[in-house]
Amino acid sequence: MDPPGLVVHGKAEPFSAALRSLVNNPRYSDVRFVVGQEQQEIFAHRCLLACRCNFFQRLLGTETGPGMPSPVVLSTVPTEAFLAVLEFLYTNSVKLHRHSVAVTFGLGPLQEHCVAFIEAHSQEALRTRSFLELSAAALLLLLRSDKLCVDEAELVRAARSWARVGAAVLERSVAEVAAPVVKELRLALLAPVELSALEEQNRQEPLIPVEQIVEAWKCHALRRGDEARGTPCRRRKGTLPREHHRFLDLAFK
Repeated sequence: MDPPGLVVHGKAEPFSAALRSLVNNPRYSDVRFVVGQEQQEIFAHRCLLACRCNFFQRLLGTETGPGMPSPVVLSTVPTEAFLAVLEFLYTNSVKLHRHSVAVTFGLGPLQEHCVAFIEAHSQEALRTRSFLELSAAALLLLLRSDKLCVDEAELVRAARSWARVGAAVLERSVAEVAAPVVKELRLALLAPVELSALEEQNRQEPLIPVEQIVEAWKCHALRRGDEARGTPCRRRKGTLPREHHRFLDLAFK
């Protein structure tokens, strides 16, 4: 039996730096993207994207002829977020900022880090343009988190702003755009006066199904944690205390 061969490991830093130099570099590029509302042209390398990410593998799977193919248009993706995704794909590392957090490409490790970043910087992230441009799937993932450092009232306002932007872009109603995500809002955490105000606002601009608001009122009427137990009543890390929370008996986990 032949002895095992010698495995030689080079330094990771020069390798990572060399690949980072190819991010948005037209040299040897064989695929272009037109990204964001600014329609910025970004250069990339098909084989690297396809082998690193299932999203790009599906997107770029079609065989191309000679020469540079037509650019792939991603008008709803923020440019800075897209470049952050590319850097991670090329180098397996990226420095996240509140303006560049992206969770729309199905990148498991990067997605986890992005969610953790938003959980720790929730209030700042909610005020960014990137938040308003999140996909419904990305926002749904965030709203399912118990670790968001933000109160539920502010989350409701942020969801409404997000839905308004989507409604204007997609030419659909606010309620229709919001439908996939608002079910994760924990309305029972709001005080009765807040819930009443939300109900009135919802009459003027529908956002949340009436049935969901009714369920929140039930939690107040029952005033029993065992009856109200479940995600709609579970406190988040940033939930501000309210008098009725003692009846829900649902501490943050």
